[in-house]
Amino acid sequence: MIAVDLDGTLLSSEARVSPRNLAALLAAQAAGIHIAIATGRRHCYAMRVLRQLGLAAHNTLISSNGAVTRTLDHRQLDRMHLPAATALWLCEHIRDYRNALVVTFDRVDPDGEDASGALVVEHLDELHASIGKWMTANEPYIAQVDPIEQALQGDPPIQMMLCGTLDRMRRAEARLLEHEGVSAEGIAPLDRIHTAEVALHRTEYPERDLCIVDILPAGCSKGAALLRLARAHDVETEEILAIGDNWNDVSMLEAAGSAVIMANAPADLKQMAHQRGWQIGLDHNHDGVAATLEDLLQTHEPAATEC
Repeated sequence: MIAVDLDGTLLSSEARVSPRNLAALLAAQAAGIHIAIATGRRHCYAMRVLRQLGLAAHNTLISSNGAVTRTLDHRQLDRMHLPAATALWLCEHIRDYRNALVVTFDRVDPDGEDASGALVVEHLDELHASIGKWMTANEPYIAQVDPIEQALQGDPPIQMMLCGTLDRMRRAEARLLEHEGVSAEGIAPLDRIHTAEVALHRTEYPERDLCIVDILPAGCSKGAALLRLARAHDVETEEILAIGDNWNDVSMLEAAGSAVIMANAPADLKQMAHQRGWQIGLDHNHDGVAATLEDLLQTHEPAATEC
């Protein structure tokens, strides 16, 4: 099984899958390797890219940083929710950052498209300033609700996220961690992990002065979702290769038997990778995924049946 991140890993800086990367994925699929795309994007937004690739429907999309797992033909395999009561106290706890807040609901139609209101915001201006292209691309799914608590009276969300500059989001993350119910994934002390209700996952893009802090149910991560998927397919940990480029990929890199960090990853993450013995691959604009998979396939014997 291979687990591949999307943005900054499989996708180039122009948000495209190169012909060489696609050829490598299809070759891995033909060799009987199960492909799991693991992304911070929600299902609908990730499928805008994936449905163009021609990957087999039995392959898997782990979306919203591990909150939801579906096959590429949209069959739900796994999903975690953020309890509405938890989301309500979080809205109050981060009152100073509500203009940077997006709440995500898993409202996916049978064709994989989101329903209107899958994304809820209280304010628009700050989000357009920090993630304007994303806001425009997702406009059909965004509902503005003020106060945002009114959107939390029905189905529970799958995640919340804060978006803004590196400095502001680091301050927001520090504010969140002041609450005993919040843990930083892979960083919090053990006594906090046992009492935490939510876990934070950070993604940074220094060249854009952009940071995204995802707020997910405790125990929810790309790594946890990947391990559940592997067990369902009778795949051992040492048979998993994970490829990623950012902090929200750390859990799946830790979960895999083999881990590769892209050369375009943040410098401090690459330093961690060196310390842990993870491979540093080529960057996302030089077919880093393909180079890694081509090396793998040179030594991989085709399976008798697909995973």
